[in-house]
Order: sequence, then C-alpha cells, then structure tokens
Amino acid sequence: MLSRFYPDVDVKSTYKIDFEAFYRHGYRGIIFDIDNTLVPHGAPADKSAIELFNKLHKLGFQTMLLSNNKEPRVKSFAQQVESPYIFKAGKPGKGGYEKAMEQMGTSTETTFFVGDQLFTDVWGAKRLGIFTVLTAPINPKEEIQIVLKRILEKVVLFFYRRHKENSHD
Repeated sequence: MLSRFYPDVDVKSTYKIDFEAFYRHGYRGIIFDIDNTLVPHGAPADKSAIELFNKLHKLGFQTMLLSNNKEPRVKSFAQQVESPYIFKAGKPGKGGYEKAMEQMGTSTETTFFVGDQLFTDVWGAKRLGIFTVLTAPINPKEEIQIVLKRILEKVVLFFYRRHKENSHD
C-alpha cells in the first residue's frame, strides 16, 4: 500500500542528478517542483538554478515548473530560469502533470519529475506513470502543514529504504 508513494529514485539534491544519463535514456521533458526542490521555500532563483536550467535547455530538455503556489511566486522564478510554468497546479491531482506534458510535447515515457514531497509531488506523478526523482528538502524550515506531512513522509521513507535495501540483496 505504501509503495504507491515510493519514488523511483531518491537523491540528496536536484543539483546532483545525472541529467545527461536521463537524456541518453530517451527522456526529453522534466517537470520540476520549485520550493525546497530548486531553492529554499520562497527564495528567488539563485546562480545554481539559473545555470542548471541553461544547461538543461542546451542539452535539449523541455522544462516545466509545476507548483501549487500562487502565480506571482511561480512566475517570477520561471522568468529567472526561463522556463514555462503552471501555478496552483493542484498536485497531487493528475491535471497539472498532464497539462505540463502537453505543453512540453512529451509523454509519460519521455518525462520525469523532480520534487521534494512524497504526498504531492511524487504521488501525483506516479499516478500517471511518470518516473519520479525525490530530492531531500533544501531547507528544514517549512510551513506547518508541510512539517506535519514530513512526519508521515518519514514513515513512508523508512519502508521505502528498507524495501530498496531488500531488493538489492
């Protein structure tokens, strides 16, 4: 039952992902969460985020920012990294992910998702069959509703990591 929330891969940081390997494996679109995935919650795009998106676009990736946040926050970040975006996306609902792929011209087979939350980011993408990459949150200081979800996430991640260890035996 908990496996519906398991990411396909988990990494310490978005900035440690081997994007070239994903490209070689046929992926062409990346859907990103913003807050605590690319920058701390509410922060503007920093040098690392801007350089990452420049690199991804040069590699040939389509990118899309998918956020449950309001437009002013998402639009300003999107302009800084030169990426299209969807705000108030309604994650984990399927609609935002479907709209993102439609706008990028990609499919579930050629798109992957990068985010820091299991119950919104990962679960929403997995419901459509999109490959998921879970990142560790950048900053532990979060809004109370997210802090409460993190407690439940710890339980799921415990079983996910145990499952991962057992499947390597």
